Amino acid sequence: MPHPFKVHRTAEGDVSVLHLEGFLDAHTAPAFEQAIQAELDASRPRLVVDGEKLTYISSAGLGVFMGFIEQIREQGGDLKICGLSPKVKQIFEILGFQAIYDMVDTVPDAVQRFATSPTREA
Repeated sequence: MPHPFKVHRTAEGDVSVLHLEGFLDAHTAPAFEQAIQAELDASRPRLVVDGEKLTYISSAGLGVFMGFIEQIREQGGDLKICGLSPKVKQIFEILGFQAIYDMVDTVPDAVQRFATSPTREA
């Protein structure tokens, strides 16, 4: 049986870190959407998504990333992705996410990206 999906939030200064765990699919994507929306509603658009414990992502899960990026950037923030396993990272890379998002290895690396470049340049 797949691991249940969980989203846990921590903060690194003014950067919110959403730690994902388990399977992110059509059934669990709404929980991820709610977590991102809560950050935006609280005027915290500088987000890091830590996928270290993410074991699977479906198109519905990938759609959450795409569904929010414009709104995040309009609020002056960005979304950085880190900690993906090789299997999950390959899915992101096949779909070209590295051209849209900063994808780095660790949470500290992702947080550091905000210090050097607040928003990703097009």
